[in-house]
Amino acid sequence: MLNLSELRVFITAAEELNFSRAAQRLHLSQSAVSQNIQSLERAYGIELFVRHGRSVQLSEAGQAILPLAHEMFNAARLLEDALINANGEVSGELSFGCATTSGRYFIPNLLASFQGTYPHVRTRLSLMSRPAVIEGILGQGMNLGMVSRLVEHRDIESQLIFEDRVIMIVPPNHIWAHRASVRPEEVLEQPFISRENGSGTYQVLYDHMRQHGIDPENLNIVTELGDAEAVQMAVEKGLGITFISEMMAARSLALGRVKRIKVEGFNLTQQIYLIRHVARNFTHAETKFWEFIQQHREELTSDLLYNLANVTPA
Repeated sequence: MLNLSELRVFITAAEELNFSRAAQRLHLSQSAVSQNIQSLERAYGIELFVRHGRSVQLSEAGQAILPLAHEMFNAARLLEDALINANGEVSGELSFGCATTSGRYFIPNLLASFQGTYPHVRTRLSLMSRPAVIEGILGQGMNLGMVSRLVEHRDIESQLIFEDRVIMIVPPNHIWAHRASVRPEEVLEQPFISRENGSGTYQVLYDHMRQHGIDPENLNIVTELGDAEAVQMAVEKGLGITFISEMMAARSLALGRVKRIKVEGFNLTQQIYLIRHVARNFTHAETKFWEFIQQHREELTSDLLYNLANVTPA
């Protein structure tokens, strides 16, 4: 008889193609992941993965089994959900992947509100890249995902969660700190702190710059950081200026650690979407979560921005 726990480990390892990352997602040790995979392989006398040092690839047998494993695990998930919710109470687990920095600021507020209505639903969030979220949804190994920018694919259904403005911030003692606005070309003159190329915020920013006749290649980039929090901290420390999510910057703005400066003609926004597979069968919790966002999106966004902006300095 198949062990569903082992099957879940196999599916996660197949999605990650890395036992260490699979262990992180499953909240297990790497050795526990390896032992589960080896147990399956011994039980049926097959090799599911081809090992190459620390990296792994699905074997031919593993590739053939993966779609069936997804179907079986999803059927078991729906059966468990039906049993748990047979008395009409919404409970179970709600898990999704998040690929947007500003989404990480919105999610705690969102989940707190949702669990206030449905207190018996457990939630689990995994932070990952945008391609990983989309791949997980398309492969139906992931049920819900949060991404910046609309995903245009016939098998993916999206709904807008919130719209976040992208603003320019400077250190509080910057020469622009008392100016109401600056011209777009002036941005090129200042030390600029950038995110890595995969940042959704900076893709929006660079597209907008080109529309105003400014080549992002001409920015005076003094440092490039892979994490949005690190970028904001670098601005607070006076290393340069940057563009960042308003939602993320709200607390630093309220505490006076950075200053917001308007760039003439710039009206930057990025949309954050919840996505799911159109053919997926959803649990009660997942359906209620999708409906909850549709009904409460605007008030959740307003509440979060108000709470972030009204921070009392220590």
